[in-house]
Amino acid sequence: RNRCQSLDLSGNTINCFLTGNPDSYRNLNGKGLRCLLDVPHTSGQEVYRNANHSSGRFFSQSSQALGEKIPSLLISSVGQPPRHFAAWNIQINRSFHTSPSLQAAPVPLFWIIVKPAQKLFAIILGRSIRNWWKALPPNKRELFKESARKNKWKILLGVSSLGVVFIMFYFTHLEETPITGRARLLVFGKEHFRELSQMEYDMWMEQFKSQMLPETDARYQVVERVVGHLSESNKDIPQVSALEWVIHVVDEPGVNAFVLPNGQVFVFTGLLDAVSDIHQLSFILGHEIAHAVLEHAAEKASLVHFLDFLSLIFLTMIWAICPRDSLAVVGQWIQSKLQEFMFDRPYSRTLEAEADKVGLQFAAKACVDVRASSVFWQQMELAEAIQGQPKLPEWLSTHPSHENRAEHLDRLIPEALKIRESCNCPSLSGPDPRLIFKLNMQHLLESSKGRGPPNSTKQDPSKPKLDFPHT
Repeated sequence: RNRCQSLDLSGNTINCFLTGNPDSYRNLNGKGLRCLLDVPHTSGQEVYRNANHSSGRFFSQSSQALGEKIPSLLISSVGQPPRHFAAWNIQINRSFHTSPSLQAAPVPLFWIIVKPAQKLFAIILGRSIRNWWKALPPNKRELFKESARKNKWKILLGVSSLGVVFIMFYFTHLEETPITGRARLLVFGKEHFRELSQMEYDMWMEQFKSQMLPETDARYQVVERVVGHLSESNKDIPQVSALEWVIHVVDEPGVNAFVLPNGQVFVFTGLLDAVSDIHQLSFILGHEIAHAVLEHAAEKASLVHFLDFLSLIFLTMIWAICPRDSLAVVGQWIQSKLQEFMFDRPYSRTLEAEADKVGLQFAAKACVDVRASSVFWQQMELAEAIQGQPKLPEWLSTHPSHENRAEHLDRLIPEALKIRESCNCPSLSGPDPRLIFKLNMQHLLESSKGRGPPNSTKQDPSKPKLDFPHT
């Protein structure tokens, strides 16, 4: 049975919004409505990465309104036709990366050393088999071939037995993903990542030690309040309530945020500049919290470790069959690229889409305007287009394209709105942020056409620089 309740978050009114009905936002942030319910578990669900903190306190009780603290997050409600379209004063990379890569199963730490040693052993073994075969006299080669033909069924049985062992290992290590119920391979549990998480935490803290914002900074307090509200609203989920969410805000222009498996939250100020309102920020942080709750780091490491172990067989065969070392190197490169583009990257995109789905549910239970989630990715796509960045195919990336993420979220928003409604959240009576973005885009195009030739000779037309002030 779903459980919903209203709680007082801080007793303050938070005037921090871009679009929609200002009253609904005041109701959301001022009254602090929170919903405690089990996320719906539907059949046939579609399933298409995590930062640190110097203090355990993550709930701001400041009496100052967020709108007074962060002017960059304040934008007037669109009650009139838009006059300005905000440009993002940020440094944007190819895509918004929300999680640091974990390329191998590093826990226990012994595997960090063993993995390259395994590959080296496979190469030496394959090359030794090739040289041994070349050194055999022709008559002995024929004897080996004849013996292999006579015992082909025994050889086939041995290979099949090895395959059965791998299959049994795979199916005996399948577990159910929290919340979504998706079956996934999990060789390493979250307990195996505690030591790694601490090591990674120390690494990030050392790297950003001079860039950490203090707890008195307004931007820190915004992130603190949002994470606290999300965690409180979803504390009925055991995986959420089991972790201590610790906040770290890094003064860094990159558009980035991630959460380590132990609940350490890292947010770059570039992300705070990129989001247009508190609702977009809530969704992004909900997405990152979902990565930690769903144990995606352990899952990705488990799959990569399993595939790497299987690839040792093919690596040995490549170095044994190829007549020259140069051909073996090419074959090894092809094998690694096939694994990357056929398994690693598609699987990573699947995890990203799943985190989008669950993160949207987390935001809905916190009474966030979930319609703003797809607008964020449309803004990111527009910002890259304004900067003239090339649009690479999705299959080359570990993340879905901005366009596909926005479309995927649009399909999920109706379900998220139902979750929000079941929590007795304030109704979203204001205009749809997606419609407002569309109107702003139309105005942007009209304004760009109206600027005409005077400025066209001063800049590269392939990389237009649109400098619209924030309103």
